Amino acid sequence: MTRKTVRIAMNGVTGRMGYRQHLVRSILALREQGGLDLGDGTVLWPEPVLVGRREHALKALADQHGLEHWSTSLDAVLDDPAIDIYFDAQVTSAREDALKKAIEAGKHIYTEKPTATGLEGALELARLAADKGIKHGVVQDKLFLPGLLKLKRLIEGGFFGRILSIRGEFGYWVFEGDWQPAQRPSWNYRAEDGGGIVVDMFPHWEYVLHELFGRVKSVQALTATHIPQRWDEQGKPYAATADDAAYGIFELEDGAIAQINSSWTVRVNRDELVEFQVDGTEGSAVAGLRNCRVQHRSSTPKPVWNPDIPATEVFRDQWQEVPDNAEFDNGFKAQWELFLKHVYADAPYHWDLLAGARGVQLAELGLKSSAEGRRFDVPEISL
Repeated sequence: MTRKTVRIAMNGVTGRMGYRQHLVRSILALREQGGLDLGDGTVLWPEPVLVGRREHALKALADQHGLEHWSTSLDAVLDDPAIDIYFDAQVTSAREDALKKAIEAGKHIYTEKPTATGLEGALELARLAADKGIKHGVVQDKLFLPGLLKLKRLIEGGFFGRILSIRGEFGYWVFEGDWQPAQRPSWNYRAEDGGGIVVDMFPHWEYVLHELFGRVKSVQALTATHIPQRWDEQGKPYAATADDAAYGIFELEDGAIAQINSSWTVRVNRDELVEFQVDGTEGSAVAGLRNCRVQHRSSTPKPVWNPDIPATEVFRDQWQEVPDNAEFDNGFKAQWELFLKHVYADAPYHWDLLAGARGVQLAELGLKSSAEGRRFDVPEISL
């Protein structure tokens, strides 16, 4: 076996998602398993270079995990010819300019979404990357969740017949920050800092719908800022200017209709933080982060509406659990492995900056729909 060291600049790893999912559960997990075997006698050994603005935080992370390389200068890191890949998990408002710099420096790009604050910027990034001839990918982690992998298995096996509708429920109560600390950073609730649940979650819904059910043809959305005041990390009150809930209807190219509610102001009364119910002519399924339950046409009960008597059946008990039938790795790590194989073994990979631009487009049109009270077509985009 030949070990090839791959130096990856990781910007934004002092944040919650960048640290937990990308650094610890992906890159460091790959190191713990001995690297990534490419299957040709080569093992990739990822060597992260931590990048950020807070020197003390970077040094503390490096010391904690025994890492040697960190820097507060993005320009210096991008000027280093030993750096192969640039990864970005910064706040949305800082991402576009950093990605442009990394593309210009000739680095391969892997980034969180949304890739930019608007469609024009997202498409420009895709064009710049194509012109530069680099490889690029966008995190689309929910496609790798066990629940959605089981759902994909059902779709590919023809379980549903003709799919009629998809209903999604996502969200949980994010504390305001006054009497209990908030679970999300305060910038999420300030539109001027790139916050808002539409720009955060509609890119997710775009790739989930696109990959599993078909391209989104139109969108109609209503957004709300249900909690107008929150308290930041220092305990100071601030005006919440970004949407904290969104209610969307998406028409898909094959005629199916998707309805997805996204909210940081909802208390959870479901089995998982996100669930999708798919109804088809031959059967239905409910998929969450890990689990998936089905009800086939042949075993569908025949309930009768009668509000005058208590329910005589437990509807949840009438569904069957879909077995794992496989081992599921961390979804972020699984996509990192695919991207690294794409870069170093030329393996196929289509979750690129153009795919990321589709998510930005849907978020942009969702916000426009809410502002104008109209439904908008979602045109196909290309370079």
